Amino acid sequence: MSKILVIGARGRAGSAAVAEARDRGHSVVGVARTASAGLVVGDVMDVGRVAELAVGCDAVIAGVYDGGTDPGEFFPRAARALVDGLEKAGVRRLVWVGLASILPTANGRLLMDTDGYPQEYRSFFLAHQAALDVFAESSLDWVSVAPTGDFDHADPSRKGGYHVGPADAQARISYADLAVALVDEIDHPEHHRAAIGVTV
Repeated sequence: MSKILVIGARGRAGSAAVAEARDRGHSVVGVARTASAGLVVGDVMDVGRVAELAVGCDAVIAGVYDGGTDPGEFFPRAARALVDGLEKAGVRRLVWVGLASILPTANGRLLMDTDGYPQEYRSFFLAHQAALDVFAESSLDWVSVAPTGDFDHADPSRKGGYHVGPADAQARISYADLAVALVDEIDHPEHHRAAIGVTV
């Protein structure tokens, strides 16, 4: 059994990760910015609080977002706070909820650069990449796990399986199955210092 800290535990990916990890028998501490039943209060931007909560944990899952902050500021700052906090706590494994748009497709072209891909959120895509750049400069054993395409809102069920693949705008995966991949990267880590996409 591992002790896992989940930052962003009120979000859809984070709450699914909490449920998946607990179902496997892990000890889980879920973190949210405001008080809620079963969760502790913490802000991913607070290095000291991240370090405090991470002490004694085997790994951290982070699925964070702040709609009220410029993503170009939020994501790299959150990444830096995670790096600094986890290094202070002596925790090496970080599993980050990533973004399909910055993954390569089968021909090597980034999904966000493919024909017809919506560009109005490009600054958001680049902000996610900036976070990965921060992780790449750190000593953490990190992995970014994203859908290869998008989340399946029509069928949110947990199928329990997935595979790693190239970005594909048509591919879908439920939050529950993404959570399977997130926790697998703690139970049986296969990817290190890399960004991967998963789909069913």
